[in-house]
Amino acid sequence: MAITTAAKDTGGKLDPAIVKLAAVMIVGAAAGLLDTTIVTVAIKTIGHDLHAPLTTVQWVMTGYLLSYGMVIPLSGWALARFGAKATWLTSLSLFLAGSIAAGAAWNIGSLIAFRVVQGIGGGLLIPVFTTVLVQASSGRQLGKMMATVSLPAVVVPILGPVAGGLLVANLDWRWIFYVNVPICVAGLLLAWRYLPDRPRQAGPAPRLDVSGIALLSPAIAALLYGLANASTSGGFVRADVLIPVAAGAVLLALFVVRGLRPRRDGVSPAVDLRLFRVRSFTGASSLMFLSGLSMYGALFLLPLYYQQLRGASVLQAGLLMAPQGIGALLPRQLAGRLTDQLGPRPVALAGMLIAAAATVPFALAGMHTSYLLLCLVLVVRGAGLTSANLAVMAGAFTGLPRAAVPDASTATRIMQQVGGSFGTAVLAMILVGHSYQTAFWWSVGFTALALIPAVLLPAGHGG
Repeated sequence: MAITTAAKDTGGKLDPAIVKLAAVMIVGAAAGLLDTTIVTVAIKTIGHDLHAPLTTVQWVMTGYLLSYGMVIPLSGWALARFGAKATWLTSLSLFLAGSIAAGAAWNIGSLIAFRVVQGIGGGLLIPVFTTVLVQASSGRQLGKMMATVSLPAVVVPILGPVAGGLLVANLDWRWIFYVNVPICVAGLLLAWRYLPDRPRQAGPAPRLDVSGIALLSPAIAALLYGLANASTSGGFVRADVLIPVAAGAVLLALFVVRGLRPRRDGVSPAVDLRLFRVRSFTGASSLMFLSGLSMYGALFLLPLYYQQLRGASVLQAGLLMAPQGIGALLPRQLAGRLTDQLGPRPVALAGMLIAAAATVPFALAGMHTSYLLLCLVLVVRGAGLTSANLAVMAGAFTGLPRAAVPDASTATRIMQQVGGSFGTAVLAMILVGHSYQTAFWWSVGFTALALIPAVLLPAGHGG
């Protein structure tokens, strides 16, 4: 039988049917999220084996990132047009095909092309995952719901370098792609058996917002491309950075101007900009940008710090980052309950303050700073980021009608993706001209900056 997803009053506990639905979808979502970071530790090895320079090998990550970001705006329309089950199975199948092909790549060009295919499949997974669960909960107990949703979104990317280091050290770099095969197959089987196959909505099917997609997707791609170039070249004042960023900004401005006009009947907008009239959603979207910057920016800095400054191996660097993943697991249930009881604002503020404070020791660390101390600090940092992220996600959906959830999921995911790319680019540029200590101080500042939009989140239970 398919899972029934009608929300029920279960005395403060999540509906078991929703928990089961989340467990089914987490399996597939984990594969896509793992690939956002598992490749980072294998870049040098891939370049050596495929006889490609670092500037070319970087496209193994950048190509995935670009295609991943470009398809996110399609998620809302795909859900409305084809339903959750068909969209999920198609996306996960495409990701599986790209993973197998990437593992069998014969040169750097083929690997980059297959990574783009992976990104197209992976980019739809998390927006669909979030939308299905929030709609299934009917807007109730969003704190506990986001504690469930945030598990793969926060923990899996952090554990990626550990998994990548183990695979590269003991097997071969191709296994960082082949490892997705059993995960994807299990996810497909579970989804085929248990994911609800709801009837299509009544009335005419929504039409794709072609002109909106034609503006938004290239805008995201251009911005991410320019930021990726900044991270590899170590600066923003370059033509291959300024031109795509400027083009992306212009396209984004045109998309906003167009999106503020009255909607046409029968067209599902790529992103409904009217959502930003809701104060809590505006604050949550801004926080998603800054939390993406804080999380992925640190994921860029930490392995380099351990390898280049402290002389750790690839595997050692991955293992030294594991405490942040452990810390991310610890507060999820408590932070979810507090979000439901106190509201998203105090939990988000406390989480970001903890994360900022736990980044300071890295700004003060030197060549001989205790590994044990840094590992303990990373546990605290992971706990702070997780608490803030799930509170932010709960705040993003608080007070929104069920029909607005797909657009909200799309918008918040885009903000996090662009924020992560921006953080990586800025910190890479700072690192080229300055020290690790300076780069970590900037990371502290970025995390603390998130306190400003946090005040827009709902302050108490119910908004």
